[in-house]
Amino acid sequence: MNLAIETRNLTRFFGTSKSDAFRAVDQVNLQVERGTFYGFLGPNGAGKSTTIKMLTGLLAPSSGEIYVLGCNMADAKGALDAKGRIGVLPEDLALFDNLTAREQLTFVGRMHLLSPETIRTRTDELLALLGLENEEKKFTLEYSHGMKKKLALASALLANPDLLFLDEPFEGVDAVTSRIIRDTLKGYVERGSTVFLTSHVLDVVEKLCSHVGIIVKGQLVEQASLDEIRQGSSLEERFLQKVGADAEAGHKLSWLEDVAT
Repeated sequence: MNLAIETRNLTRFFGTSKSDAFRAVDQVNLQVERGTFYGFLGPNGAGKSTTIKMLTGLLAPSSGEIYVLGCNMADAKGALDAKGRIGVLPEDLALFDNLTAREQLTFVGRMHLLSPETIRTRTDELLALLGLENEEKKFTLEYSHGMKKKLALASALLANPDLLFLDEPFEGVDAVTSRIIRDTLKGYVERGSTVFLTSHVLDVVEKLCSHVGIIVKGQLVEQASLDEIRQGSSLEERFLQKVGADAEAGHKLSWLEDVAT
């Protein structure tokens, strides 16, 4: 199996000691094949963003192993090689407030050792694709949340990476741009690259993803192809079953139960 991502008993604690530590990620074994569109799902606080931070080298695991594009992320040389071949749209967007959009993308391109001509050409195309060409002279701090999200996505795409990590890429993005992003990502996977996506918009995941993993309270409770997980049902129904949301369906607000007479 040719894997873009593999983890072995990946675990992350938060706390001053093991006795009072919180297990944000607990013994997770991910297997993401190259060329797949992988949806990583879970409720708020399930461990999705923590997992992405470990996979991309932004956070060290407490224990376990991580392999990204065949590189061992515990090895400094291997981690550096992997980081040069991935693109990341993180939870906090990681933009520089006092740079313009073009300056932001130029900085990213230089970090990836792209030629000035390549940076300029790709920046022009990305700004036009995402509707930012008329906003490129503004500082990032002046951008709306949706505009920042688009610029962060452009930063992730600029180096034409083999693997994309996208943490909630559609949050705060308008419907037109959302469609453009979906089409772009589909084409990206069709050429053989890999996308690792987290999103709470299950309709989008169902339309885009070929494989899905579900994490609940730090533990990977399901990992399979989309069709295997759905089992003839909708992804939303299967997801709610896996996270145990059915048990909470009866909770209601007392004042909304009053019937006007």
